[in-house]
Amino acid sequence: MNKMAEKKKVKVVEEDEVKKKIKPSLSEETKKMLSIREERKRKQPSFLRQEWFRYGRLGTSWRRPRGMHSKFRTNLKYRPGKVRIGYGGPKAVRGLHPSGFQDVLVHNPSDLDSIDPSTQAARIGHGVGTKKRIAIVKKAKKMKIRVLNGGV
Repeated sequence: MNKMAEKKKVKVVEEDEVKKKIKPSLSEETKKMLSIREERKRKQPSFLRQEWFRYGRLGTSWRRPRGMHSKFRTNLKYRPGKVRIGYGGPKAVRGLHPSGFQDVLVHNPSDLDSIDPSTQAARIGHGVGTKKRIAIVKKAKKMKIRVLNGGV
């Protein structure tokens, strides 16, 4: 038993090592709107593609139903929900990340200079390599900017 206990050593995490996420400084109105958006999101249906369950090749991502005889297109009540304008979130928080930050796309470390850390967060572009990604994350940490996809 002692050998097994020695093999499974538990790493003790100090308080300094725990990652504390940077929070945005938002007005009370914006915080309220974000909570309203979350509540609406919970109530709205998951919009799935017509006939997604019938054919595996289709996938579930939303496509507008266009068939001439489509029951889905003609909004028959027994069909699932369809994407419509009424499901939109509040205008004040439209386009914001769920954390409350505004997304700013970053491709190199010098792009971080134009970011306001209190309201904006960096999102590293998908074409950025590992070397530059690490440099961006290091610089963002120094400048106290949150990186939304910074898991290196």
